[in-house]
Amino acid sequence: MSTRERADAARNRAKVLQAAEALFADRGAENVTMDDIAKAAGVGRGTLYRRYPDRAAIAVALLDEHERKLQEQLLRGDPPLGPGAPPAERLAAFYAAMLDLLAAHGHLVLGSEIGHQRFGTGAYGFWRVHTHALLTEAGLPDPDGLVDTMLAPLAPELFRYQRERGVGLDRLKRNLRELALRTLTADAADHA
Repeated sequence: MSTRERADAARNRAKVLQAAEALFADRGAENVTMDDIAKAAGVGRGTLYRRYPDRAAIAVALLDEHERKLQEQLLRGDPPLGPGAPPAERLAAFYAAMLDLLAAHGHLVLGSEIGHQRFGTGAYGFWRVHTHALLTEAGLPDPDGLVDTMLAPLAPELFRYQRERGVGLDRLKRNLRELALRTLTADAADHA
């Protein structure tokens, strides 16, 4: 009997994630309720809440695969995204990869990183450690004070606002590349 229950739970999980992804993409995560997800998935509210306490938890589950892939590239991928390139080049590559992630899955990021909750996600913690390491390697005098500032341009709300204003993805990548290169090469040289 327990095998059947696990199979049912797995089917319900898949239905919930599929329904949530479609609703988030169609209406934006902030405009979707847990009741909307339960109805679209064809599951009861109790079934939904047993696995996911809120909408953000569902968005995190959907995003997890995409973020893990990027994390793997940062740890073991080819330079400049992976190890072996100068810190400024790695930060510029990270910015570009994150902008691609936001472009493809921004609706999920917005659903998982709501306001102050952003700073408690495992992904934000990983991005923070990675960026801190690059700032440290570049020789900046206060990486602890600068790390969140360097991640601020990747806030999903800011990305959506810029895109709604008509700022193209290539332009955003160029600007963040410039930020990375100027901050990590010029400042590091000034403080050496």
